[in-house]
Amino acid sequence: MSLPQQQLPADFGDKSFLIIDDFHGMRSILRDILRSCGVNPRNIATAANGGEAIALLEKNRFDGVLCDFNLGAGKNGQQVLEEAKFRSLIGPGCAWIMITAEKTTDVVMGAAEYQPDAYLIKPITEATLRLRLDKIWSKKEAFADIDRAVVEQDFLRAVKLCDQRLATDRSNAGELLRLKCQLLLSAGEHEQARSLCSAILAERDVPWAKLGLARAQFAAGELAEARALLEALVAENRTFLEAYDWLVAVLKAQDDLTKAEEVLEQAARLSPNSVTRQKILGEVALQLGKLDNAEKAFRKSVALGEHSVLKTADAYLGLAKTCSAKDNPNEALQVLGTLTKQFNDDEVKVKALATEGMVHHKAGDPIAARKVAQQLGEALNQSGVRTDSATTLEMAELMLVTGEKSQAVALLQDEVRNNPEDKTLLGRVQQVFDTASMGAEGSALVEASRKEALELMNQGVLLVRDGKFDEALAALRTACERLPSNVRVLLNFAHLALGIMQKTAVDPALVDEIRERLLTVRRLAPGEKRCAQLMSQLDTLTR
Repeated sequence: MSLPQQQLPADFGDKSFLIIDDFHGMRSILRDILRSCGVNPRNIATAANGGEAIALLEKNRFDGVLCDFNLGAGKNGQQVLEEAKFRSLIGPGCAWIMITAEKTTDVVMGAAEYQPDAYLIKPITEATLRLRLDKIWSKKEAFADIDRAVVEQDFLRAVKLCDQRLATDRSNAGELLRLKCQLLLSAGEHEQARSLCSAILAERDVPWAKLGLARAQFAAGELAEARALLEALVAENRTFLEAYDWLVAVLKAQDDLTKAEEVLEQAARLSPNSVTRQKILGEVALQLGKLDNAEKAFRKSVALGEHSVLKTADAYLGLAKTCSAKDNPNEALQVLGTLTKQFNDDEVKVKALATEGMVHHKAGDPIAARKVAQQLGEALNQSGVRTDSATTLEMAELMLVTGEKSQAVALLQDEVRNNPEDKTLLGRVQQVFDTASMGAEGSALVEASRKEALELMNQGVLLVRDGKFDEALAALRTACERLPSNVRVLLNFAHLALGIMQKTAVDPALVDEIRERLLTVRRLAPGEKRCAQLMSQLDTLTR
């Protein structure tokens, strides 16, 4: 039965659609249903598999996508949706409907994790599709301005737009409050998020508000409170996967890896097709020395990631380390060989070399280990690539066990200079020196590097205090170049440069430099409050 005409979107006939299904007959049925809904046939494209779908999404902006979950060989529907969202191939106004005959928990939970706008079980009817599309587009229209701000990652502007909408739109009040909470957390405004969630929970029991409150507690270091709240939340809401993930984060921060593994296994049973969660499960199991569990999880992550945009090198590296720990160096090296064929970038190359060197070292082949360590040193010098702290420490460990002491010390000093106020990291650096029987020497090196960084960081601040703004900006620019991963230095530069432009004039080159520094901070420290504030100020200044 068709809906009354007044309930149909006024511009339904102008919408463009992509139908993704591996069966020609089903594509024809869906095309006929869309034509009956009033869609112009010239605005309907079809794809028989994930590859064709991605190619069409790269070239066109569709208003709606009807995607079957099972697409035969290659990407499935969930993986097409992942890639479309990850690569921003669809805009906030696109309605994505996952269509399938599957009713298994794995499929439903997996698809729900990547949030299609609707999930329909076959067979679908014209009335069902009309009703669902009408609701989706009505809601997207209400959130259009907010979505645009989110796409531009101006979270504070999006919060203001939520408040403006809340003043008049009571029908979407619940969704607007949930979105505002997420935006506050993304912007690092944890105390505001805590106040919002607490006020909501004082009136009624809302799972997302409990999660928001737990995240605010976690950010404030209130780990015991966050853990208690999240444990109760997953007990009351067995399928709330995001709550499981945050509980794991809290448990890891408490160094309770045994419990973290238990929670990850519970989440994996609910939704076993998550590439990322299987990788994290492998990492935790490897840290616990549960090699069989680690191997199983890493292999699953690698297999699931074969056609996924979420495929990461870390799953391969974890599997190689696990094989090495199980005294199977040959397979470890085979995995690393596969890794370097799958990922062609400098960061993966140096990570693979660091792991390969330790595989040879553990296998009792010091000559091969040293050769790889030297290759690693050359690769670092040629590429200038910067790795995360964990990889840097692994590289330093390899250098030390193979006699490349000067390169190892340089890596560790650089890590300290970029993170001089991170006591946990400084402790891990000291452990690397201790393991290499360099305890006293390492302690002196750590302290000297820490002081050097603090002097660089303070130089610009002192010049600002004396009113020497141009000299201060030059000093901070030098500090940024010397300490490219030092979040505080990057933020201080952006803050000062913005202040200078607010008093003088907008300098396009300086705007680009500020944005680049802030994007680096966003990558290094997601959710950093000051970064969101400065990015919002920059956008306001240049809008």
